[in-house]
Amino acid sequence: MKRWWGRGRALRHSRLQTVLAVVSIAIAVALPVVLVSVGGGVSSHELANIENAGYQLVVSAPGVHGITSAHKFSQSLLSIAGITAASPTLTVQVDAYASSKGNATSIFAEGVLPDQFSPTLGPTESGLFPSPLPLGDPTDSVHYAGGNYSGPATDDAIIASTFADTSHLAVGDTLLLSPTANRTLGTEYLVTGTFNTLVPGFGPAEALTVVVPLSDLQVLAGVGKGNVGAFDAADSVQLAVAGSIADNPTALAHLKTEVQAHSGYYSVTSLSQEAAQLQSASGLLTGFYLALSSVGLTVGLLFLALVLLRRVESDRRSIGIRRALGLSGRSIAREILVGGAILALLGGATGVVAGYLIVEVLATWATSAVREAAQLAVFSPLELTELVAGVVGLSLLAGAVATRAALRIPITEALR
Repeated sequence: MKRWWGRGRALRHSRLQTVLAVVSIAIAVALPVVLVSVGGGVSSHELANIENAGYQLVVSAPGVHGITSAHKFSQSLLSIAGITAASPTLTVQVDAYASSKGNATSIFAEGVLPDQFSPTLGPTESGLFPSPLPLGDPTDSVHYAGGNYSGPATDDAIIASTFADTSHLAVGDTLLLSPTANRTLGTEYLVTGTFNTLVPGFGPAEALTVVVPLSDLQVLAGVGKGNVGAFDAADSVQLAVAGSIADNPTALAHLKTEVQAHSGYYSVTSLSQEAAQLQSASGLLTGFYLALSSVGLTVGLLFLALVLLRRVESDRRSIGIRRALGLSGRSIAREILVGGAILALLGGATGVVAGYLIVEVLATWATSAVREAAQLAVFSPLELTELVAGVVGLSLLAGAVATRAALRIPITEALR
């Protein structure tokens, strides 16, 4: 290794070239480590959420709040054999005022039918919410009043535990929710419970902060009675099905067709379909990440080839003497190839460590969206080993170029 790293002031430039070769490969490796780990982690997280969901079918519509007559439509879906719960959901960004003198906080509120929402929660999420949901009328039929919205509103809300802590709210306190920054347009809600968002796998806390009855949020957001094109609106309807159907792909596909026929122009998708699409997209993204990273890897390996060629050029006399003494070309080639592979291995290992540190920095100090994605990163030992092994394998091409140059040096010329 002394010949590769050099020793003494005269070989300082050679050592610098070696270090730069390692650094160039490390930088090239760090990029795919960051992309693949973060991208794969986000995909795995979303896939786990889909696989652990308590519902199997989703009815949705194009546009914002595209499903209309959500209460009646959900009730009609329950008449289909095999459907055990139909939970319409409406998600709206609102301004929340935790106190009479406090500033507004922009949060996401979700409107649900309490008795239908709970059965569509998966094994993980069901333990995060109180059961039954303390939102007053379980069916949300009193305030809805058959579509007149003339009944007394419940005005109950359950809030995320993180929001409760930061806003100093507890059960029994009131929370003002407004569709705009004008608090005079808001409605006061009684906090009747909290749900946990600190459990790993639940997702970003900002994704959901307040859960209220569907009709209450529809009135607050202006998508209830008297709103042209947005009467009794919702974003989607999540359907839980009987266990015998959920575990039978053929039966689930048949039920999906039946729900589609019942839903008109609304689209119906199954979570198994979404999972397959997500897996396909994840594979494509991984390929794209590696293709994007190939540019950096190419530059790093070209630099390695140049360093090896430069080393061969500086060792012309030494190579000539060894060949004149009878050392085989195979031995010289082995030394060059092994030396290049060691440099590639050092660069690859350094790149993996650098990529890990970059992700940790992003997960700690980046903006909220980037931080949340980085916190989901998954470092697969198999993938990282394959990446480093691939770099070491490609380094043999750079070594082959240098070996060819070494073996083509005339012995008589090298000994002059």
